[in-house]
Amino acid sequence: GRKYTFMASLLLMGGSTFLIGCIPDYKTIGFFAPLLVLILRLLQGLALGGEYGGAATYVAEHAPKNQRGYWTSWIQTTATAGLLVSLLVILITRSVLGTEEFENWGWRVPFWVSILMVIVSYFIRKNMHESPVFTKIKAEGKTSKNPLKESFGNIYNFKFVLLALFGAVMGQGVIWYTGQFYAMSFIGKVCGVESQQTDTLMAIALLMGTPFFIVFGSLSDKIGRKKIMMLGMLMAIILYRPIYSQIYKTIDCVGKTEIIEKASYEINKKIVDNTNCDSLITTNTHKEYSDGTQINMQAGESQSFT
Repeated sequence: GRKYTFMASLLLMGGSTFLIGCIPDYKTIGFFAPLLVLILRLLQGLALGGEYGGAATYVAEHAPKNQRGYWTSWIQTTATAGLLVSLLVILITRSVLGTEEFENWGWRVPFWVSILMVIVSYFIRKNMHESPVFTKIKAEGKTSKNPLKESFGNIYNFKFVLLALFGAVMGQGVIWYTGQFYAMSFIGKVCGVESQQTDTLMAIALLMGTPFFIVFGSLSDKIGRKKIMMLGMLMAIILYRPIYSQIYKTIDCVGKTEIIEKASYEINKKIVDNTNCDSLITTNTHKEYSDGTQINMQAGESQSFT
């Protein structure tokens, strides 16, 4: 049923997210720290598939036939809204605790706080009813007895699985993750923009872009899904490279006026245990420019003393 799929995926996603914030650091448990993070991230991915697919099916089965695009488009806004809320929580946590405390342990707070939303969502879903379409199918005894076997074991059905994967979902997945998650990594890691400013830029971009999910979802009810999907993927193929190139050029400090009095240079030296190195020296350089750009650069080297 749709309801119980929702419940299972919610608990899997919420539990995995909360536990990531509870994992001891590398210094405490060594290799098991990144291994546990990897396992929990895989569980999150599995839960995401159940969440999104289940939500789309549930909403589509409740929506009028001529408004399915409009109503299911709201599901996509929740994914973007979730990212926006997470950025706001990170920004608030970082501003309250300070950068040093946030990097030491404060990064765990957003993962812990997420459990509150899981609890609220659990009680909401607990009172949900099955969709009328599924209720009818179940009453007629037409529900699948073994969905995995019927999807992947039947050659005819498996063709549709591959068609959906390579023809629709894979391309749109690349576009969505490149436009939102990679954009954040590109601005912060490749361009070196200060993390708080990166989060702020992404929050503004998400606020501006989210309403268009509903616009194009509604438009798909009038001109068809295929045209919207093809147009979106074509635009991404043509525009993504010049957009990212322009982002890099905009952030590039060549030709910008640096505010010298706001520049800072910090050297940190830490003792590294259980390694061949006696110390790890990192240098953090912070620069600000007259147009508002803030750049953080970090370099590190290990030294061994005998």
